[in-house]
Order: sequence, then C-alpha cells, then structure tokens
Amino acid sequence: MKQFAFPTLLLVSLLLSSIFLQPTVAGPSTTAAPPTKPVQPTKPAPPTKPAPPIKPAPPTMPAPMKGFCDSKCGVRCANAGVYDRCVKYCGICCQECKCVPSGTYGNKSECPCYRDKLNSKGKPKCP
Repeated sequence: MKQFAFPTLLLVSLLLSSIFLQPTVAGPSTTAAPPTKPVQPTKPAPPTKPAPPIKPAPPTMPAPMKGFCDSKCGVRCANAGVYDRCVKYCGICCQECKCVPSGTYGNKSECPCYRDKLNSKGKPKCP
C-alpha cells in the first residue's frame, strides 16, 4: 500500500491545484463588451476597368530549331560532369547562334558566335 501513497497524493494535489488555478488564469468569464459606434455606410468604389486579357508567352524556339539544338547539345554534353547545366547553356547558345561545334570539347572555331559568347564574369558562356 505504501507504494501507491506517493503517486496518489501527487495526483490529488495536482487535481486540487488545477481547480483553484483555472479561474485565476482564465480570468472572469463574463465581461461586458465596450459600446461600439454605429457603422455608417461607405460610398461604393468607382467602377474599375477590366484587366486586359493575358497573352500567352511566345515560344522560345521554333520546334525544328529546338529539336536541332536538343540533339546537338546532347552530343556536345555527353561527357560533361554536370550534364543538365551543360545542356541548358548549350541550348541557350545554340538558340542564339544557330550552331553547335562538333564533338564533346573544343572545335569552337566551327561556330564563332558560340565561341565568342561570354558570361558576366568574362568567361566563355557556351560549353
């Protein structure tokens, strides 16, 4: 019986303390709301012009050119360490220059536009 004495005493003390603490923590339950001012009707907003229709974005690259660039950049980036990044920048350069050098590296003399594109740091943009 001694082994249940402490847990029982603890449970009873928590129960009694929570009964006395609840009204003081919650505060008075019946409070009168402060009087409110009557709401006056507001003037309706002036009519606004409807928004212009949203135009679809023009395609970035014609379908035949996209296929050309995808295939050429796939070959160009076949051995790249970061394939996705290589294909992205190769595609940008291909779209602007309309050509991609052959092979996986070098041969940039075949496409001067591709060779001469630089990024913001002054380094070659096209892989």
